Amino acid sequence: MEKIVAANLKMNFTYDEVKEYVEKLDGSKNFIVCPPNIYLHMFVNKNYSCGSQDAYYEDKGAFTGEVSSLQLKSLGVNYTILGHSERRQLFGDTNCTVNKKVISALKNNLNVILCIGETKEERDNNETKDVLKEQIENCLKNVSNVEKIIIAYEPIWSIGTGVIPTNDEIKETIDYIKDIFNSLYNNHDVKVLYGGSVNEKNIDSINSIENVSGVLVGGASLDIDKINKIKGVVLK
Repeated sequence: MEKIVAANLKMNFTYDEVKEYVEKLDGSKNFIVCPPNIYLHMFVNKNYSCGSQDAYYEDKGAFTGEVSSLQLKSLGVNYTILGHSERRQLFGDTNCTVNKKVISALKNNLNVILCIGETKEERDNNETKDVLKEQIENCLKNVSNVEKIIIAYEPIWSIGTGVIPTNDEIKETIDYIKDIFNSLYNNHDVKVLYGGSVNEKNIDSINSIENVSGVLVGGASLDIDKINKIKGVVLK
């Protein structure tokens, strides 16, 4: 199974810092870099893939501040992250709006990294499976062409905290996600990444989980040495 490393740079780097980052970044197959929109042009047409951190669901129009899937594709972007918990918590994205964004991205031939995950409260209340099932079903409502969909399981309580589920918990949850896809999409074997406090210290352990298709990396991706080490483990 070919694995994937996706780096979510979030809202970081000045122009000079990102130039230095690009110069030091090792190209690698199945490596996806998702920089802020203003730097996307610096990452396209390389020997790795470029992704956006979000994409609006209308192709064009009077939507100040937004960037569409059509525009991203025209620039040479190949992927987009959709449904990230920070978009949901800080900017009001819902399963319904994420669904619209997914449909638009697929229409414009973008690959989608769809983020799903539960909060600490939902986990403590044993609601993880219900939450994940609801997110998958609603975010992919009326979507049939799921070949370009990658799922990123990111437990919200783990993002940026340094606390991650056990390997057994990650495996069990990913098996469940795959079971949902199998039932909805005629045994389609979806790729599922793990995200949430992934770093150079725990990557060997996470990578050893047999059903993990790769990782979505946040904070550690800002350090070129750390992300290169993570890539070295996962994409070897």
